[in-house]
Amino acid sequence: MNIKKTSALGISLVFALSAAACGGDDGGSGGDAATSATGPIKIWLSNNPEEIAWGEKMVDAWNADHPDEEVTAQEIPAGKSSEEVIGAAITAGNAPCLVFNTSPAAIPQFQKQGGLVPLDSFPDGKEYIESRSGDTAEQYQSSDGQYYQLPWKANPVMIFYNKDLMKKAGVDPENPPLATYDEFLDTSEKIVSSGAAEAAIWPAPSSEFYQSWFDFYPLFAAETGGTQLVEDGKATFNSPEGEAVAEFWRTMYENGYSQNEAYNGDSFADGKAAMAIVGPWAIAVYGEDTNWGAAPVPTSAGTSAEETYTFSDAKNVAIYSACKAQGTAWEVLKFATSEEQDGALLESTGQMPIRDGLETAYPDYFKANPDYTQFAAQAARTVEVPNVPNSIEIWQTFRDEYSKSVIFGETEIADALSAAAAEVDDLAGQE
Repeated sequence: MNIKKTSALGISLVFALSAAACGGDDGGSGGDAATSATGPIKIWLSNNPEEIAWGEKMVDAWNADHPDEEVTAQEIPAGKSSEEVIGAAITAGNAPCLVFNTSPAAIPQFQKQGGLVPLDSFPDGKEYIESRSGDTAEQYQSSDGQYYQLPWKANPVMIFYNKDLMKKAGVDPENPPLATYDEFLDTSEKIVSSGAAEAAIWPAPSSEFYQSWFDFYPLFAAETGGTQLVEDGKATFNSPEGEAVAEFWRTMYENGYSQNEAYNGDSFADGKAAMAIVGPWAIAVYGEDTNWGAAPVPTSAGTSAEETYTFSDAKNVAIYSACKAQGTAWEVLKFATSEEQDGALLESTGQMPIRDGLETAYPDYFKANPDYTQFAAQAARTVEVPNVPNSIEIWQTFRDEYSKSVIFGETEIADALSAAAAEVDDLAGQE
């Protein structure tokens, strides 16, 4: 089977969901008739080459046994972001049945547009999601208690480091001291002062809302033992833990261990930074060219690796309400996330299926690919973006205040977190 090609769409998460696209009732199930209807369906896949290869094989396997319920797959059409394209398709009423690249941050918006089918509408929907994903599934429930997304795959982020640059800086390349904030700062000082790299770590200092997922949020998840940015409708970051994380990053910028100017390229790949916050995808991207190691993100006190949480960086799958054959879509979704297909996805991409007992489910894979084992272990302790109203606006509000105080030092951290929390509380309380 050949997937229909569209012009390539970058895998950036630059959202531009328009408020004008809002409308309709929450959710979008067409009732029992729609959820039991069968027939041919269309699906969209990410333009990631490895995921396309997996998608082609998955669709071929389904079609071979279901000639009356044929699946036609294509890459997500080009646009500023996949989320903008999906939002526009919902508004136009021509979204596909399934999208295998749905960002959890966009779910509240798509739900508000009336574009999503609650998966609880299917008799086995809730049970299937929770049995596959375990306790992690709870993070993906919407405020009405229903699931509008199936947790699919995660890229739990960790500290990726260049062993050769660590050695050049006089740091133990096999076990660099990175567990506590003090250790991380000391190691960073050695990297920069020795000239081993221009920066110890170089998170993007730009203002896009999602950038906080790769600097503040992983460390906040670790420092709090798995707390989301918003819980019970209230901001959680205006706290001693949130302030400690922000102060850590402020010190990194003040001392020049992180740069507050954007780097035009990949600072880690180019050797401009000795470390990066990345997921298991980095093994395939950097592994052959870099003598690398990985460690959990730091905490103030040095939490053990077995207890450290981080950001999940997940992509999920949803059924869209424009779908006429939702019964088929649900069966395809279960087929595509079965133990067999999850294993094929893991083998093809190195990304972690959000599946309870991941390591024990695929022992042969992890034995043959031991580099991925620590990421699989980390996948059991991840924090997702909160599934709350105005999710994107909440993250942008936080990023704006964080940037001013932490990255550029224009305001006091306590004042910035307090101001952001007040606005976030208001946004999270809206429907």
